[in-house]
Amino acid sequence: MRVITGEARGRRLITLEGEDVRPTTSKVKEAVFSMIQFDIQGRTFLDLFAGSGQMGIEALSRGAESAVFVDSSRKAVEVVRKNLNNTGFYERAKVLHTDSLSYLDLAPEPFDIVFLDPPYSTGVLQKALSKVCKNVKKTGIIIAENSENEEILPEYGEFVLDRQKHYGKIKISMYRHRDFV
Repeated sequence: MRVITGEARGRRLITLEGEDVRPTTSKVKEAVFSMIQFDIQGRTFLDLFAGSGQMGIEALSRGAESAVFVDSSRKAVEVVRKNLNNTGFYERAKVLHTDSLSYLDLAPEPFDIVFLDPPYSTGVLQKALSKVCKNVKKTGIIIAENSENEEILPEYGEFVLDRQKHYGKIKISMYRHRDFV
C-alpha cells in the first residue's frame, strides 16, 4: 500500500495483518479522493476506525491542514504512528486509542471531512453516521465505506446523501449538509 499523490507520493505504508483487517483498496481510495479533490486543501480530516491510517495520511499528503486518527485497536494505533513518522506528517496529526463511537461524543470541535470505515455489517456504521453529524461543519463532508448489501439511510441529521458509488462489493456514500447539496 502506498500514498497515491501529494507530498508523500509513492511512500510505502505499513498495513495491519490478520483476517479481521480489510484495508481500503487503492481503487476505492483513488475514487474517494477524486470525489473530494477540491475540498481537501487546508481542511481538517477525521479518519474514524483508522486502521493503518492510509485515508487520513492521503488527505494530509494532498494538503489537509490536520488529521485526527481514531481506532480502538492498540496495534492499529501503533501502525498509524509509524506511518505518520515515515511520511513526515506526525506534527499535523493526532492519534487516539479509543472507541470511535465514544470519541464522537467527546470530540472538541467539528471537522471538515470525516471518513468512516468500520467493520462491515455490524451496525456500527449506522450508529456512527447518526452520531457524527454533530462533529462535522455545515460545509463539511461525511464519507462512508461499507459493503454493497449493508443498508444505510439517505439522511442523517442535517446531512443527506449526495453521491453513492459502487466498486465491486464495496459502496462509497458521500453526505453533505442539506443546504449545500
